[in-house]
Amino acid sequence: MWTQRELTLEPRRRGFHLITREVVERLPEIGSLRVGLLHLHILHTSASLTLNENASPDVRRDFETWADAAVPEDFAWTHTDEGADDMPAHVKASLMGFSLTLPVAGGRLALGTWQGIYLGEHRDRGGARRLIATLTGE
Repeated sequence: MWTQRELTLEPRRRGFHLITREVVERLPEIGSLRVGLLHLHILHTSASLTLNENASPDVRRDFETWADAAVPEDFAWTHTDEGADDMPAHVKASLMGFSLTLPVAGGRLALGTWQGIYLGEHRDRGGARRLIATLTGE
């Protein structure tokens, strides 16, 4: 079985947001798979996807604190036409990544107990974000 769908996520403020439940709810086909893979790819260059701890909100805050310190807006960026947060957002997205490939087992994402899918929103006003979800398995 193969299926591919575009998922549109609502606009979010800058930061790291758990989107696991939102993704799974929009892909009911996961429930019919004994074994498979879900590939997620974000269609933007100023937002990212990553997998990390899903329990403590401190993790999300620490990710944002680290990203802002590692890639500051007040750096001597050349690409500034779209605002001070644009080029830092591109760099953060490249560092964090644009896609994830996740295992499916027994009708569920086969994630660790404390793992969740994060959207990294790196712009102050990034708007709605689109993902391509490709699901395969049997």
